[in-house]
Amino acid sequence: MSAEENVLYWSVLEMDGWRLHAAADSEGFAFCGSQDAPFEELAEWAGARRPGSRLERSDAVLQPYLDELAALLSGKSREFRLPLSLGGTAFQREVWDELRRIPYGETRTYLQIAEAIGRPSAARAVGAAIGANPVLMPVPCHRVVGSGGALTGYRGGLEMKRRLLALEGSAGRQPVPERRS
Repeated sequence: MSAEENVLYWSVLEMDGWRLHAAADSEGFAFCGSQDAPFEELAEWAGARRPGSRLERSDAVLQPYLDELAALLSGKSREFRLPLSLGGTAFQREVWDELRRIPYGETRTYLQIAEAIGRPSAARAVGAAIGANPVLMPVPCHRVVGSGGALTGYRGGLEMKRRLLALEGSAGRQPVPERRS
């Protein structure tokens, strides 16, 4: 692994009441942090998930990613189009891929995600995989709610989840009905 592959470039997006730390590596967008303790969260994540990486501030490297995030947060875009560098286990990536299939403005439950990936008894494991999602908006874990539409945990905090759902017009709407066999 080259020295450049071991660098996580980071920057900050501040706009319209949003303050997010973001990071990318040589492969793509790797991290988008919550508003509560963003840099501390980034440093902790890097230490746990990318051991040996060093954090280097680079507004220039992150600018395309920040522009994509800004387009999402302003409602000018409905999907993140730049490459992602997520890491994770095979199961986590399977869950994250399914999250990216949830249409803008819709929600799903943990059970629906588990069913969609062919593991209907794995709703709790799906929840754990969602909680490990390193890029909050590009992999739209905010679109996953509890049964009956209840807002459940979110790494960015429930207020952030509410804001994102409201932005997409799905706040207060029930998820697509679950299939019952």
